[in-house]
Amino acid sequence: MTDVTPGFVVDEATQVVTPEPDFIITRKHLEPTDSLRALRKRGALLKINGHALGSLDVDGTAYIWLATGYDVVRRILGDYENFSTRRRLTAGEPIDGTGVTPVKELVGHLMNLDPPEHTRLRRMLTPEFTLRRIRRLEPVISEIIEDHLNLIEDAGPPADLQSMYAEPVGGATLCELIGVPRDDRAEFLRRCGLHLDMSRGSKRRAADSMAFNGYLDHLIGLQRKQPDDGFIGMLVQEHGDDVTDDELRGMITVVLLAGLDNISGMLGLGVLALLEHPEQIPVIFEDRAVTDRAVDELTRYLSITFQPTPRMALNDVVVDGQTIKAGEIVVCSLPMANRDEALIPDPDVLDLRRQIAGHVGFGHGVHHCLGSSISRVVLRLAYQALWRRFPDLRLAVPAEDIVFRKAITHGAKRLPVTWGPSAAT
Repeated sequence: MTDVTPGFVVDEATQVVTPEPDFIITRKHLEPTDSLRALRKRGALLKINGHALGSLDVDGTAYIWLATGYDVVRRILGDYENFSTRRRLTAGEPIDGTGVTPVKELVGHLMNLDPPEHTRLRRMLTPEFTLRRIRRLEPVISEIIEDHLNLIEDAGPPADLQSMYAEPVGGATLCELIGVPRDDRAEFLRRCGLHLDMSRGSKRRAADSMAFNGYLDHLIGLQRKQPDDGFIGMLVQEHGDDVTDDELRGMITVVLLAGLDNISGMLGLGVLALLEHPEQIPVIFEDRAVTDRAVDELTRYLSITFQPTPRMALNDVVVDGQTIKAGEIVVCSLPMANRDEALIPDPDVLDLRRQIAGHVGFGHGVHHCLGSSISRVVLRLAYQALWRRFPDLRLAVPAEDIVFRKAITHGAKRLPVTWGPSAAT
């Protein structure tokens, strides 16, 4: 083995890289780590020691592939005919899943399904995420935002913006979309948060997941009897027995878990990024087209989702001059793909006026994030409302003291802010 740089070593004979633990879900503040950047310099597609990631040694191979280049990531995420998102639990399972009984807990999880199953369920969901329907929710979203800003203002500075704003705004919006009764929301979101917390032991997370799924079963049962005009109720009304309870639970879980982490993480880190680039804050108050681009640029720059669902090659396929064999696993790094000059010049610069097309912050291909439209609306409204209420908002601690969570997506554990006259004045 040969040391190449702090953070990983390379077996020069096999070119398999052994990285530092948790390198995929580690950031340097808001930036990719130095070791991940150094890995990208070795190539856009690398062999990574699978054991270092806690991955299974599938079919005797001791590595997975890591894609960090923009073009390679787009190619893999966009090619569902050669790359599957289906989770393969044992090396004995056929690659195409033929004859395999789906795991009950994964039924309806769109990110673990391929066409045509994925296509059937996504078509059911798409009408609930049209821009027109999301815009009808804007008054409710604005009300949720103002309610939480009132609580923050009443409590006075300093405030933890993550727990008092980013998380409850994202959570309440998704509960409104799905149809979780208001009296149940606090407990429901608590369970959801425990379900997402990667720092908890596997046994505790399994118990949390059972409680979370139990509540979803209860909610689905209520909607089956008396559907309303929320997400679950509309699916029940329009599709009836064509969608099973297990499929409903899976779809709700994907929408909730992906949406909650993405909205709360982006809201908190977006505020942090803007506080670190105060000259760009006025851009969020310009016309709708400019502010929509600003939210997209923040999404690209932060890329809070470390990776989408790993892909498994269904066939031998050549990518970037290398052969990925059938059955091998590919992990795509979204932060590195979005910081590639193949996408835009100066990718490490945050420029809210930048016109950008094709970033992978919301994924790409058939699994492009279904909730991207509601995320954009919530973020635009929440950023604007926050600075209207607190135009002199600033961090209450040094930026280097911000602690980040260990979760599926990047985000702050706490984001202490203050406002009003500065102590220095």
